[in-house]
Amino acid sequence: VQLQASGGGTVQAGGSLRLSCAASGRALSAYAMGWFRQAPGKEREFVGAISRNSGSTYYGNSVKGRFTISRDNAENTVYLLMNSLKPEDTAVYYCAADGPQWNMLAVTTRTDEYDHWGQGTQVTVSS
Repeated sequence: VQLQASGGGTVQAGGSLRLSCAASGRALSAYAMGWFRQAPGKEREFVGAISRNSGSTYYGNSVKGRFTISRDNAENTVYLLMNSLKPEDTAVYYCAADGPQWNMLAVTTRTDEYDHWGQGTQVTVSS
């Protein structure tokens, strides 16, 4: 599966952005999906994950309550809605696919369990 992330940009603190991750080559419904981010000089950080059937979601502590991950399997797209953005949310955001995954409810936070990665989209939050 190939992944294409989009929707990044520059926003003021307190604002919102919605990232999209479009899949091609194989049905997205076969994969659990995740979002990660990486700021300059820092390690890649888990942001959120969603299971194949959207029955399970999980978020990193730094974004919990502000970010929402969702998916539309019919459109082969996963979304990350980011509200109440902070300057520390500035990073390159990556979507990733885990699978094909047999477990409809499985999610993982581990970078090494994701087999396919998109190219990343830059999010910059100004203070």
